Amino acid sequence: MLRQDLTSGKRENVQVTLNSDLIVVGGGMTGTCAAITAARAGIRVVLVQDRPVLGGNGSSEVRLWILGATSHMGNNNRWAREGGVIDEILVENLYRNKEGNAVIFDTILLDKVIQEPNIILLLNTTVTDLQKNGNNQIQSLHAYCSQNSTEYLLSAPLFSDTSGDGVLGFRAGASFRMGAESKSEFGEGFTPTEEYGELLGHTIYFYSKDAGKPVKYVAPSYALKDINKIPRFRNIKTGDMGCNFWWFEYGGRLNTIYDTEKIKWELWSVVYGVWDFIKNSGTLPQTENLTLEWVGVIPGKRESRRFEGLYMLKQQDIVEQTQFYDAVAFGGWAIDLHPADGVFSELPGCNQYHSKGVYQIPYRCFISKDIDNLFIGGRLISASHVAFGSTRVMATAAHGGQAIGMAAVLCIRNGYKPKELASEEKIKLLQQALSIAGQSIPGIPADNSKNWASLARIGVSSELVLDTIPFDGPWLKLDIAAGQLLPLSKNIEYAIEISANASEDTILEVDLRCSSKEQNYTPDILLEKQFVPLERGINSKTIRFKNSLKSDQYGFFIFNRNPEVEIKCSEKLVTGIVSVFNRTNPAVNNHGKQIPPDSSGFESFEFWCPERRPRGQNIGMKINPGIALFNKENLINGYVRPYIRPNAWVANWNDKNPVLTLEWEESKTIEKIILYFDTDYDHPMESTQMGHPEDVMPFCIQNYKITDRNGNLLHAITGNYQTIQYIRLQKPVVTSKIIISMEPSSENVLPSIFEIGIY
Repeated sequence: MLRQDLTSGKRENVQVTLNSDLIVVGGGMTGTCAAITAARAGIRVVLVQDRPVLGGNGSSEVRLWILGATSHMGNNNRWAREGGVIDEILVENLYRNKEGNAVIFDTILLDKVIQEPNIILLLNTTVTDLQKNGNNQIQSLHAYCSQNSTEYLLSAPLFSDTSGDGVLGFRAGASFRMGAESKSEFGEGFTPTEEYGELLGHTIYFYSKDAGKPVKYVAPSYALKDINKIPRFRNIKTGDMGCNFWWFEYGGRLNTIYDTEKIKWELWSVVYGVWDFIKNSGTLPQTENLTLEWVGVIPGKRESRRFEGLYMLKQQDIVEQTQFYDAVAFGGWAIDLHPADGVFSELPGCNQYHSKGVYQIPYRCFISKDIDNLFIGGRLISASHVAFGSTRVMATAAHGGQAIGMAAVLCIRNGYKPKELASEEKIKLLQQALSIAGQSIPGIPADNSKNWASLARIGVSSELVLDTIPFDGPWLKLDIAAGQLLPLSKNIEYAIEISANASEDTILEVDLRCSSKEQNYTPDILLEKQFVPLERGINSKTIRFKNSLKSDQYGFFIFNRNPEVEIKCSEKLVTGIVSVFNRTNPAVNNHGKQIPPDSSGFESFEFWCPERRPRGQNIGMKINPGIALFNKENLINGYVRPYIRPNAWVANWNDKNPVLTLEWEESKTIEKIILYFDTDYDHPMESTQMGHPEDVMPFCIQNYKITDRNGNLLHAITGNYQTIQYIRLQKPVVTSKIIISMEPSSENVLPSIFEIGIY
């Protein structure tokens, strides 16, 4: 029994002091990825989260699906899913939770964090105060956990604010902005007008379920009474829920920090008023058996403070794909602005325009220009309001979080301040560490000079020369234009042979196109157009192109729309090739072609996007000359995904027992082996609500073993599904040869590996 008599004065809560190398404030996707990255690299981290779960807007409290550069497969950013820890999390979620249960996703995030011994996780803990060491350095934080009535004193040499609202940077006095810059400041064509508004609002979602019997609904007193106040209410459809109602947005005319509770009540009014309309208006009788299963209790925030770093990203950097010496992450979501009046606006719920490819994000955007030991991540990064319309999405933000985590590690190891790491010489250390971790910074391959694999004599059981995509799949009717995206070489005249079935005599138009920038996948350059006569019935046609590409890059063989024609497809899947379609995706402002307003700062171009499996088969064809770009040299070229080239070793069609060997003239001491597999970087892997047909990507090698020269087993895996396999041997092995033996995952998928690291 515990009993305390009256105490003179006041009692004190339990107080705990924690010292670490890095304190991360905010446990959304950005903070979680920053903490995991730093902890795995060997420094001590305290992760402070003011909610009971991790994930922020991606958690079960808000239930927004995680997206980034892939944009629901609705833009031209091929193989663009963010790499590293965020990729690992999304792949893990797909394996455990392909149905998209937000509660299960919570457990996956928590599981990832608690498995890291270098992380101390403080849930339900809010930062309340801080101490500074002079004007430009944070010394320590005060935090309070409401669940255990414990006060924490947290100290570290480095801090990261990924709190969404910037609670740490704000209290530390760092420079920040809210709202839109004037057009004169950066010359951004997409600068919003005063009528449109300067801030993005909050959103609250709801889920419903079928109870199997009629369910009545009586709305609370605070529910919206007049559905006509929502101009888009006629867009509501039976079965819509969760992220389908992203446009339930409010608060852009208010202070999105201090007015959050007021905004929340207005959004509750909207949600319960809409449900009242759904259940009781009589216009949706098929909802009789539906009941509310869940309504969010906190709003998902889009925008509040943005902090000023050493560089501020702007619209032109995104559209023009500016190359930065200190690039550490990438983005690719459209610049996506919303009217400040949100759900009550007569305007469309969003205003999105895309760039022609992914863009780099520099390290300087992630460090405060004022506070020497403060990183800024997630929604806080140094970007204009317009550029923020793209960088704000969770996968992009998490990608930046990984850069912060790794930067903190290098600062601790080398005694750098975050600003010092931004020098042109030192930044290469960060880029290299991130590249090895699978970050895939566009245009910056890993430096393999310390990778034993780069010094090995590499042997392979086979190499693919892609001269045929087998004609073993369904017929594809050309109701819309379709194309085959292939890695092509400059100055080569290609010929392809296709099988076409025509319902009548007709002409099929076939284009050879490429992108104006070699790293992009927007076919905005027409190299040649062929007019192919077809007779009624099945035709085998060879199409010879006289024009060629001016640089090594991906090219498009495009079969223009002709409803009288079907072309034969293939069931075979090959790493680094994909079919694309001039299809629409209105959810991301893809109407087949982007036609932006005059003077908006965006370009016009067509969208050519893949279909999700089980659709979207490759187009059957013979290719002459065959494409010999899937060779063993790709295993050590520093790239871990397609970029200008497929960058993968791929076995040929007849290799049933693929084997790689790495051999050295002198024995090497090997402690770690890293294998980079293909988990289909085109797949967005939306984390919640939107289910997926697969739990393992078909390209991924699932079963393999590694032996030394004498046949001793070093490592074996059955059932791999992850992108990167980090193999730390139980004890160092001295050998002059290792053998990697693999099993094909399917007769329709060729085995492949992007990269091998041996250290």
